[in-house]
Parts: sequence; structure tokens; C-alpha cells
Amino acid sequence: MKFLWSPLWALLTTILLFGISQSNPKFLQMVELKWFDIMMLGEPVKSEETVLINIGEKALINHGQFPFPRDVYGDLIDRLRLADAGVIVFNMSFPEKDRTGQDAKFISAMSQGVVLSHFPDWRPRRSVYTTGIAEIGERAGQFVPQYRGIIGNLPEYEKSASGIGLANTLPEIDGVVRRLPLVSESNEILYPSILLEIMKVYSGTNTYSIKSNVAGIQAIKVRKFKKILTSPDGQIWINPNITHETYEMDDAFTGLAGKTVFVGVTANGLANPVPTANGGRYAHEVTASAYSSLRMGYDINQPYYSDFVRDYSVLIIGLLIVLLSWFRFGGLAVLLIPISVVYATQADFLYSPINGALFGLLVALHVYGVKYVQEFMAKMQIKKQFGTYLSPDMVMMLQKDPTLLKLGGERKEMTFLFMDIVGFTPISEYYKNNDDPEGLVLLVNEFLDAMTQIILNNGGTIDKYMGDCIMAFWNAPLPCANHAEMAVKSAIEIESKTNELKAVYKERGLPDINVGTGVNTGNCIVGNMGSDSRFDYSVIGDAVNLAARLEATAARHEYLEYKTIISSMTKDQLPEDFPTTKIGEITVKGKEDVITIYSPY
Repeated sequence: MKFLWSPLWALLTTILLFGISQSNPKFLQMVELKWFDIMMLGEPVKSEETVLINIGEKALINHGQFPFPRDVYGDLIDRLRLADAGVIVFNMSFPEKDRTGQDAKFISAMSQGVVLSHFPDWRPRRSVYTTGIAEIGERAGQFVPQYRGIIGNLPEYEKSASGIGLANTLPEIDGVVRRLPLVSESNEILYPSILLEIMKVYSGTNTYSIKSNVAGIQAIKVRKFKKILTSPDGQIWINPNITHETYEMDDAFTGLAGKTVFVGVTANGLANPVPTANGGRYAHEVTASAYSSLRMGYDINQPYYSDFVRDYSVLIIGLLIVLLSWFRFGGLAVLLIPISVVYATQADFLYSPINGALFGLLVALHVYGVKYVQEFMAKMQIKKQFGTYLSPDMVMMLQKDPTLLKLGGERKEMTFLFMDIVGFTPISEYYKNNDDPEGLVLLVNEFLDAMTQIILNNGGTIDKYMGDCIMAFWNAPLPCANHAEMAVKSAIEIESKTNELKAVYKERGLPDINVGTGVNTGNCIVGNMGSDSRFDYSVIGDAVNLAARLEATAARHEYLEYKTIISSMTKDQLPEDFPTTKIGEITVKGKEDVITIYSPY
């Protein structure tokens, strides 16, 4: 049986957890995202490649109403060039002409190494700016974020700028920005992110390549940068621990040689921080962090196959456990726990602690589930074997400690009771004469049921029924310190109950009925006797045989006035104030010694 239900249990738990993994409910997504935040906790790393220029309250005081005249931005670019800055990035777009007529000044200043932004729009419009994108494999546009339109810049600006990229973020379900899309699509036109355009301008190239397959985007390559591994929808994770040197717009700039400069609005009321894994950050700061991490080698790559591994790893691990269980090596599943821990903590790989947790849960459900089922089946076996022979309380105690029922036996002192119906022949003849064999069986069952209940209520164990005879014992399988007293108490109650039933049966016109009961105390061997597949809990020993002989003596009417006979060994175990009457001395078959016998009255 174990051979069958163990792999079945593993298969059922695998299907259950695989279903959970595939459905990816919101609360699991939240756990995964918060795990990412925890894994990303670390010491801040200052970027030596990037500088932030903030347009804050001080700039509003100096230059007046925002947006500023375009010559202000032209002067900013000139000052940055004098400081030998590298690529200059404006995290803002300029879709309309300057109200003061200073467009030419700005166009002239941005003639080299300036990257502008454009933004998604709900209206179906497009930017005139184009860039070279080499697509390898499947069409990338089918996998990336889609937008109805793009808010571009003045055509003159787009012709003069060295690069223009889409400045968009896609918050997670909790509203926190943790990733940046590198490519988006609008009206079947691919638009690179501002991050890609910065990398392109920095590299001095005019194009980059996107490799895709049927599962999604695999990687994006820009010259001078290592291959960027993305999620199937073309996103990368942002390292939140990158910090930057920061200036206000009108500060004096020094030490900017070759550095990429990110210009963005931070003034109150004009821009709001973006929620990130490391607190609120402005949009240009988020882009700068992603760029710096790629430059510095602190990027967090997510291979294109990570989704496949995440989606099917639980199924694969589960089927492995099924196979182990099928070949009776299910216990080896615990070896998968270290794998689950490693999997869950590899934040730079899959960001799927959920599946790591599901691994561990899968193993736990298997190992502990199998253990639970084994224990449950053992309890059911105990209930099946002892349910009719022990009281419910005793059965429950045995279920809590099945080790008491190991195959084999132990030597211990016990008390035994044999009870037999006296005068059974006339009763049988009565039912025979009335052609009612079923009635005879019902009578015997009714009588034995009443006697059985007395024995069980007094903590005894029914060993077996032999026709109209009951064999019972005390002090096993559960200990009973006063086993002799409880056995004798049961014999007295049996005799009393018999007298009650005699009156009932007399009213039915039945012959008189009596019982003979023998009780003895002594050492014996008790335990499960048989084979691993089939066994019975029983006792063997001379003490058992003597109890049977005493019952036979009572049943033979040798001492008719005494329906219950107990041995001297039992009497010696009774409390001193327990009433007994010496009957005499007898010898029994197979015994040379004389046995002193007593009545419990």
C-alpha cells in the first residue's frame, strides 16, 4: 500500500502547488516583490560614472516661471561642456516652441552628445525620431509594453539631439518601480528607452540589436556594454543601492570629465518622487541608477529562461519526488531542501523566492504528509484491530503511542479472566425446538455484548470470543497498576449483570442461564503475534491456561454456589480490605502443585 499511495500523494501535492505557481495570485506576487526588496538591501555604492543636475526651488528663484526659456538649458549645456562632461541627458521633453523664441540657442548647444526624452501618450501620435534597431529572431514588438501614442519633441530638436529615448516606467502591483522597460512599441514602431539611447550615444554607435525567440526577448546588445539579459517583455531590474553626486542647476560644476549627466526636475509641485525599493526617487535618478549599474557591473540580470524555470520548476521537482517515491526513495526528497534555499536566495538570478518556498513546501508536504498518512493508517489499523476489544479511551491512547504495538512481545505480570455461559445446552435445545437459530445467535450476542461492556469499562482488553466464552486480560497493552482488582471487579459485575438478565430471560420463557468465571494473575508473554502483514495482539503462558482451568472448574458445578473463582495469585494482588472467601484447594490438568482458590465475596 505504501508503494502506491506515497507517489500518489507526491503527485497530488505537485499538482496543487504547480497550480498555485501557475495562477500566481496577488499575495504571492507581493511576497516575491518584498523579497526582492529585502535581497537588495545593502551598502550604498556611489557611482563614479554619473552626475545628477536637479532643477529645484533654487532654480525657480533664479530663472522664474517654469518651463524656463530654452536659452537657460543652452547655457546649462555650455557650462557642462566647459566642465568636460560626457553625455548629457534631459529627463524631459520639449514638444512645443519656446515662448521666448530661444529655440535656436538650445538647438545649437545640443549639437553633440545630448539625449532627450519622449513620453507615452493616450493619443495616437508619434515621434519623428528613429533609430537603428537590429531584430534577431522573432518580432520584438509583440512582447514589449504597448502605447497608443508618443509625446515627442520639436522636429528640429529631434534632428539635433544625439539620442531620444522613451522615459517610461511600469510600477509593480504595489505601485513601486523596480524595473525599467528597455523597448516599447506604439503603432507597430519600436521605441528604445532613454536608457538604451544613453548607452548608444555613450558607445558612439548608431544601432543596437534585440534577440528574441517564441518565449520573448532574450537579450539586448549595445556596443561597449555586455549583453543585457532581460525578462521576456524586455525589462531589467533596477539596483536601488546606487547613489550619485548631485548638483543644483546653477551650481559651479567641477570634476565632470567624461561623466554622464542626468538633468531632471525636483522642485515641489513640478515633479513627484517615484516609489522605489529604496524609497522615493526622481525619474532621472532612477534612470541614472539603471545606467550606472550597467556601467559598473552592478546590474541585476534576469535571463530570458527564468520565466520558464519559474513556471515549471515546481512541476519538475514535484515529478522528481514522485519518481523517488515510486522507487521507494521518497525520503531522499529532504535532500532537495538545500536546493530550495539556494533557489530562493539567488536574487541576481530569478527573483523567485516563491518557487523556492514552494520547493520547500513541496518537500515538507511530501515528507511530513507521508509521515502523517503513515501515522493515520497506523491509527486506523489500531482502531480496526482493537476497536471492538478495548474501550475508546484506550484505543485513543494506543493511537497516540503506536510503538506499544510493535511486532513481538514482552514478558510482564497480568491478570486474566475467562467467562463462559453455564447451562448453554438447554438454551440451544430451546431455540432448536422452536426452529429459531437466529434467535439463539441474537441471544448470545446480546449477552456477550453486555459482559464485554463491563470488561471494557474496567480497562480490560478483549482477547477473543470462543463461542459463548470470553477471554480478557489487564495490564496490556496499556499499563494498569491495579489489574488484579479491576479483573475481579469485572467478574463481580458480570455475575450481577447475569442475575439481571436471568430475570429478563425468564419473562421471555427461556431456560435459566448462569456464568462461570475464572480469574488468575501471573507472568506471560504479550504482544503482536503473527506476520508483518497479519497479526493479532494476544498472550501466551501458563498463567493464561490456569485462568481457563478455573473458569472450567466454576462451570462444572464443582463449587456451584461460587460462580466466580479466583486464584491465590490474584487474591495476593488485591487490596487488604477486599472481601474474599477461601473455597478450597484443587489441582488442575498439567499442574502438579495444589492451587488454593477463592471467591470474591
